[in-house]
Amino acid sequence: MNPAHISRRNLLAAASLPLLTACGTPLPLLPAPRTDADAATRLLASAQVHGLAAYRQISDINVSYDGQWRPLINAVQPEVVDAGYRGRSQERLLPAAGVVAQSYTGPQGRKQVFWRRGDGSAARPGELDLWYGGQPSADPARRSASALVAECYGLFLLGPLWLVDRGLPLQMAGSERVNGRLCDVVQVWLSPGLGQVASDRVAVCIDRDDGVTRRLRFTLEGFAGTRGAVAEVDTFDHQRRFGVLWPMRSYEEVVHPLRLPAHDWHVTGLDVNRGYGVEALQGPVFTGAALAPAAPV
Repeated sequence: MNPAHISRRNLLAAASLPLLTACGTPLPLLPAPRTDADAATRLLASAQVHGLAAYRQISDINVSYDGQWRPLINAVQPEVVDAGYRGRSQERLLPAAGVVAQSYTGPQGRKQVFWRRGDGSAARPGELDLWYGGQPSADPARRSASALVAECYGLFLLGPLWLVDRGLPLQMAGSERVNGRLCDVVQVWLSPGLGQVASDRVAVCIDRDDGVTRRLRFTLEGFAGTRGAVAEVDTFDHQRRFGVLWPMRSYEEVVHPLRLPAHDWHVTGLDVNRGYGVEALQGPVFTGAALAPAAPV
Protein backbone atom coordinates (compact mmCIF):
# COMPACT_ATOMS: atom_id res chain seq x y z
CA MET A 1 0.00 0.00 0.00
CA ASN A 2 1.16 3.54 -0.78
CA PRO A 3 2.71 5.08 2.43
CA ALA A 4 1.18 8.46 1.53
CA HIS A 5 -2.26 6.84 1.49
CA ILE A 6 -1.65 5.34 4.93
CA SER A 7 -0.56 8.71 6.26
CA ARG A 8 -3.66 10.45 4.91
CA ARG A 9 -5.97 7.70 6.27
CA ASN A 10 -4.40 7.98 9.72
CA LEU A 11 -4.66 11.75 9.59
CA LEU A 12 -8.36 11.62 8.81
CA ALA A 13 -8.91 9.10 11.60
CA ALA A 14 -7.18 11.41 14.06
CA ALA A 15 -9.27 14.33 12.85
CA SER A 16 -12.44 12.46 13.80
CA LEU A 17 -11.42 12.24 17.45
CA PRO A 18 -13.08 15.50 18.59
CA LEU A 19 -16.43 14.08 17.53
CA LEU A 20 -15.89 11.19 19.94
CA THR A 21 -14.23 12.77 22.94
CA ALA A 22 -13.05 16.08 24.32
CA CYS A 23 -10.48 14.46 26.63
CA GLY A 24 -7.15 16.24 26.65
CA THR A 25 -8.38 19.39 24.96
CA PRO A 26 -6.36 22.49 25.89
CA LEU A 27 -9.60 24.50 26.13
CA PRO A 28 -12.28 22.38 27.84
CA LEU A 29 -15.75 23.88 27.67
CA LEU A 30 -16.24 24.24 31.41
CA PRO A 31 -18.93 26.49 32.90
CA ALA A 32 -18.01 30.16 32.78
CA PRO A 33 -16.41 31.42 36.01
CA ARG A 34 -16.78 34.80 37.66
CA THR A 35 -14.55 37.36 35.93
CA ASP A 36 -11.10 37.82 37.40
CA ALA A 37 -10.42 41.56 37.78
CA ASP A 38 -6.78 41.11 36.76
CA ALA A 39 -7.85 39.40 33.53
CA ALA A 40 -10.29 42.19 32.71
CA THR A 41 -7.57 44.78 33.33
CA ARG A 42 -5.09 42.87 31.16
CA LEU A 43 -7.49 42.47 28.22
CA LEU A 44 -8.51 46.15 28.42
CA ALA A 45 -4.87 47.23 28.46
CA SER A 46 -4.16 45.17 25.34
CA ALA A 47 -7.23 46.62 23.61
CA GLN A 48 -5.97 50.10 24.42
CA VAL A 49 -2.59 49.24 22.90
CA HIS A 50 -4.45 48.06 19.80
CA GLY A 51 -6.22 51.43 19.56
CA LEU A 52 -9.50 51.01 21.44
CA ALA A 53 -10.40 54.71 21.42
CA ALA A 54 -9.91 54.97 17.65
CA TYR A 55 -11.66 51.65 17.05
CA ARG A 56 -14.78 52.86 18.83
CA GLN A 57 -15.01 55.67 16.26
CA ILE A 58 -14.90 53.31 13.26
CA SER A 59 -18.22 52.53 11.59
CA ASP A 60 -17.00 50.18 8.86
CA ILE A 61 -13.79 48.31 8.08
CA ASN A 62 -12.83 47.33 4.53
CA VAL A 63 -10.02 44.80 4.19
CA SER A 64 -8.67 42.47 1.51
CA TYR A 65 -6.59 39.34 2.00
CA ASP A 66 -4.50 36.91 0.01
CA GLY A 67 -2.91 33.75 1.31
CA GLN A 68 -2.16 30.07 0.96
CA TRP A 69 -3.67 26.91 2.44
CA ARG A 70 -1.19 24.35 3.75
CA PRO A 71 -1.14 20.78 2.36
CA LEU A 72 -3.57 18.22 3.92
CA ILE A 73 -5.81 20.70 5.76
CA ASN A 74 -8.45 20.47 3.01
CA ALA A 75 -8.66 16.70 3.60
CA VAL A 76 -9.37 17.28 7.29
CA GLN A 77 -11.71 20.30 7.11
CA PRO A 78 -13.02 20.53 3.51
CA GLU A 79 -16.16 22.57 4.28
CA VAL A 80 -14.20 25.09 6.35
CA VAL A 81 -11.37 25.42 3.84
CA ASP A 82 -13.78 25.45 0.86
CA ALA A 83 -10.68 25.40 -1.35
CA GLY A 84 -12.52 25.86 -4.63
CA TYR A 85 -13.74 29.28 -3.53
CA ARG A 86 -11.72 30.59 -0.59
CA GLY A 87 -8.83 32.27 -2.38
CA ARG A 88 -8.22 36.01 -2.20
CA SER A 89 -11.02 37.97 -0.56
CA GLN A 90 -12.63 41.33 -0.03
CA GLU A 91 -14.14 41.60 3.46
CA ARG A 92 -16.34 44.20 5.16
CA LEU A 93 -16.97 44.56 8.89
CA LEU A 94 -19.56 46.63 10.77
CA PRO A 95 -18.30 46.09 14.34
CA ALA A 96 -21.17 47.76 16.18
CA ALA A 97 -23.68 45.53 14.36
CA GLY A 98 -21.64 42.30 14.74
CA VAL A 99 -21.54 41.99 10.93
CA VAL A 100 -18.84 40.38 8.78
CA ALA A 101 -19.33 40.05 5.01
CA GLN A 102 -16.88 38.25 2.75
CA SER A 103 -16.45 38.07 -1.02
CA TYR A 104 -14.06 35.29 -2.06
CA THR A 105 -12.60 34.46 -5.45
CA GLY A 106 -11.18 30.97 -5.99
CA PRO A 107 -10.45 28.50 -8.81
CA GLN A 108 -14.09 27.38 -8.97
CA GLY A 109 -15.63 30.85 -8.82
CA ARG A 110 -16.98 33.40 -6.37
CA LYS A 111 -18.40 32.90 -2.87
CA GLN A 112 -20.27 35.61 -0.96
CA VAL A 113 -21.05 35.49 2.78
CA PHE A 114 -23.14 37.80 4.95
CA TRP A 115 -23.00 37.08 8.68
CA ARG A 116 -24.64 38.96 11.57
CA ARG A 117 -23.99 37.64 15.07
CA GLY A 118 -26.97 36.38 17.07
CA ASP A 119 -27.05 35.43 20.72
CA GLY A 120 -26.21 31.74 20.22
CA SER A 121 -29.71 30.55 21.15
CA ALA A 122 -31.96 28.39 18.99
CA ALA A 123 -34.20 31.43 18.53
CA ARG A 124 -31.38 33.80 17.46
CA PRO A 125 -28.45 31.71 16.16
CA GLY A 126 -27.24 34.52 13.89
CA GLU A 127 -28.20 35.66 10.40
CA LEU A 128 -26.39 34.05 7.47
CA ASP A 129 -26.77 34.54 3.74
CA LEU A 130 -24.53 32.50 1.42
CA TRP A 131 -24.09 32.53 -2.34
CA TYR A 132 -21.93 30.59 -4.78
CA GLY A 133 -21.59 32.14 -8.24
CA GLY A 134 -24.46 34.48 -7.37
CA GLN A 135 -26.81 31.60 -6.45
CA PRO A 136 -28.05 31.14 -2.86
CA SER A 137 -26.89 28.01 -1.04
CA ALA A 138 -29.03 26.09 1.44
CA ASP A 139 -26.37 23.44 2.12
CA PRO A 140 -26.36 23.01 5.94
CA ALA A 141 -22.65 22.12 6.25
CA ARG A 142 -21.51 24.97 4.03
CA ARG A 143 -23.73 27.41 5.87
CA SER A 144 -22.59 26.54 9.39
CA ALA A 145 -18.93 26.44 8.29
CA SER A 146 -19.31 29.86 6.63
CA ALA A 147 -20.82 31.39 9.77
CA LEU A 148 -17.94 30.00 11.83
CA VAL A 149 -15.31 31.37 9.44
CA ALA A 150 -16.91 34.81 9.21
CA GLU A 151 -16.99 35.34 12.97
CA CYS A 152 -13.46 33.97 13.30
CA TYR A 153 -12.11 36.49 10.82
CA GLY A 154 -13.49 39.36 12.86
CA LEU A 155 -11.68 37.91 15.87
CA PHE A 156 -8.44 37.34 13.94
CA LEU A 157 -8.30 40.87 12.55
CA LEU A 158 -9.28 42.71 15.72
CA GLY A 159 -8.18 40.44 18.58
CA PRO A 160 -8.85 42.14 21.94
CA LEU A 161 -10.92 44.87 20.24
CA TRP A 162 -13.42 42.20 19.09
CA LEU A 163 -13.81 40.97 22.69
CA VAL A 164 -13.33 43.77 25.19
CA ASP A 165 -16.74 45.49 25.05
CA ARG A 166 -18.88 42.35 25.23
CA GLY A 167 -18.93 41.81 29.02
CA LEU A 168 -17.53 38.28 28.76
CA PRO A 169 -16.24 36.15 31.68
CA LEU A 170 -12.43 36.32 31.86
CA GLN A 171 -9.72 34.50 33.83
CA MET A 172 -5.94 34.76 33.95
CA ALA A 173 -4.28 31.49 32.88
CA GLY A 174 -0.56 31.85 33.46
CA SER A 175 1.93 32.66 30.73
CA GLU A 176 3.52 31.14 27.64
CA ARG A 177 6.07 32.07 25.00
CA VAL A 178 4.79 32.99 21.56
CA ASN A 179 7.52 33.07 18.93
CA GLY A 180 10.06 33.81 21.65
CA ARG A 181 8.06 36.54 23.41
CA LEU A 182 6.68 36.08 26.93
CA CYS A 183 2.92 36.50 26.97
CA ASP A 184 0.26 36.55 29.67
CA VAL A 185 -2.75 34.38 28.84
CA VAL A 186 -6.31 35.61 29.36
CA GLN A 187 -9.02 32.97 28.98
CA VAL A 188 -12.31 34.25 27.55
CA TRP A 189 -15.64 32.41 27.76
CA LEU A 190 -17.19 33.55 24.48
CA SER A 191 -20.99 33.70 24.27
CA PRO A 192 -22.36 33.53 21.66
CA GLY A 193 -19.54 31.48 20.20
CA LEU A 194 -17.87 31.52 16.82
CA GLY A 195 -20.72 31.12 14.36
CA GLN A 196 -24.10 29.58 15.11
CA VAL A 197 -23.25 28.15 18.51
CA ALA A 198 -23.95 29.16 22.09
CA SER A 199 -20.37 29.25 23.38
CA ASP A 200 -16.66 28.83 22.67
CA ARG A 201 -13.47 29.51 24.56
CA VAL A 202 -10.63 31.78 23.46
CA ALA A 203 -7.17 32.15 25.00
CA VAL A 204 -5.69 35.60 24.31
CA CYS A 205 -1.88 35.67 24.54
CA ILE A 206 -0.79 39.22 25.38
CA ASP A 207 2.84 40.31 25.13
CA ARG A 208 4.06 41.18 28.62
CA ASP A 209 6.40 43.88 27.31
CA ASP A 210 4.29 45.84 24.83
CA GLY A 211 0.69 44.66 25.37
CA VAL A 212 0.21 43.44 21.79
CA THR A 213 -1.96 40.34 21.39
CA ARG A 214 0.33 37.84 19.65
CA ARG A 215 -1.77 34.66 19.60
CA LEU A 216 -5.41 33.60 19.77
CA ARG A 217 -6.23 29.99 20.67
CA PHE A 218 -9.86 28.99 20.26
CA THR A 219 -12.40 26.18 20.18
CA LEU A 220 -14.43 25.52 17.03
CA GLU A 221 -17.82 24.37 18.29
CA GLY A 222 -19.85 26.12 15.58
CA PHE A 223 -19.42 23.42 12.93
CA ALA A 224 -20.01 19.68 13.37
CA GLY A 225 -16.81 18.76 11.51
CA THR A 226 -14.59 20.78 13.88
CA ARG A 227 -16.47 20.32 17.16
CA GLY A 228 -13.99 19.43 19.90
CA ALA A 229 -11.05 20.77 17.91
CA VAL A 230 -8.80 23.67 18.95
CA ALA A 231 -6.82 25.96 16.64
CA GLU A 232 -4.63 28.99 17.10
CA VAL A 233 -3.67 32.03 15.05
CA ASP A 234 -0.39 33.90 15.45
CA THR A 235 -0.24 37.50 14.22
CA PHE A 236 2.76 39.36 12.80
CA ASP A 237 3.94 42.58 11.13
CA HIS A 238 1.56 44.84 13.05
CA GLN A 239 1.02 48.31 11.61
CA ARG A 240 -0.89 51.26 13.05
CA ARG A 241 -3.34 52.78 10.59
CA PHE A 242 -6.36 54.97 11.37
CA GLY A 243 -5.28 54.80 15.01
CA VAL A 244 -5.69 51.00 15.20
CA LEU A 245 -2.94 48.36 15.34
CA TRP A 246 -3.62 45.77 12.62
CA PRO A 247 -1.96 42.36 12.13
CA MET A 248 -0.78 42.49 8.53
CA ARG A 249 0.22 38.82 8.44
CA SER A 250 -1.32 35.80 10.19
CA TYR A 251 -0.72 32.07 10.48
CA GLU A 252 -3.24 29.44 11.62
CA GLU A 253 -2.54 25.97 12.94
CA VAL A 254 -4.79 23.23 14.29
CA VAL A 255 -3.42 22.18 17.70
CA HIS A 256 -5.97 19.59 18.89
CA PRO A 257 -6.63 16.68 18.46
CA LEU A 258 -3.55 16.75 16.21
CA ARG A 259 -1.12 19.49 15.23
CA LEU A 260 -1.50 20.50 11.60
CA PRO A 261 -0.45 23.69 9.75
CA ALA A 262 -3.54 25.25 8.17
CA HIS A 263 -3.32 28.70 6.59
CA ASP A 264 -1.02 31.66 5.98
CA TRP A 265 -2.56 34.96 4.88
CA HIS A 266 -1.75 38.68 4.70
CA VAL A 267 -3.60 41.97 4.34
CA THR A 268 -3.44 43.43 0.84
CA GLY A 269 -5.85 46.35 1.33
CA LEU A 270 -7.36 48.35 4.18
CA ASP A 271 -9.53 51.43 4.69
CA VAL A 272 -12.26 52.53 7.11
CA ASN A 273 -15.34 54.73 7.53
CA ARG A 274 -16.88 54.76 4.07
CA GLY A 275 -20.27 55.31 5.66
CA TYR A 276 -22.44 52.48 4.29
CA GLY A 277 -25.00 50.42 6.24
CA VAL A 278 -25.91 46.76 6.56
CA GLU A 279 -28.01 46.81 3.39
CA ALA A 280 -24.87 47.30 1.26
CA LEU A 281 -23.63 43.87 2.39
CA GLN A 282 -26.76 41.72 2.30
CA GLY A 283 -26.87 40.67 -1.37
CA PRO A 284 -24.81 38.38 -3.62
CA VAL A 285 -22.42 41.29 -4.30
CA PHE A 286 -21.41 44.33 -2.28
CA THR A 287 -23.21 47.51 -3.33
CA GLY A 288 -22.86 51.27 -2.93
CA ALA A 289 -19.90 52.50 -0.92
CA ALA A 290 -19.00 48.91 0.08
CA LEU A 291 -18.34 47.84 -3.51
CA ALA A 292 -14.90 49.35 -4.25
CA PRO A 293 -11.89 47.18 -3.31
CA ALA A 294 -10.11 47.97 -0.05
CA ALA A 295 -7.40 50.60 -0.56
CA PRO A 296 -4.10 48.82 -1.37
CA VAL A 297 -1.45 48.76 1.36
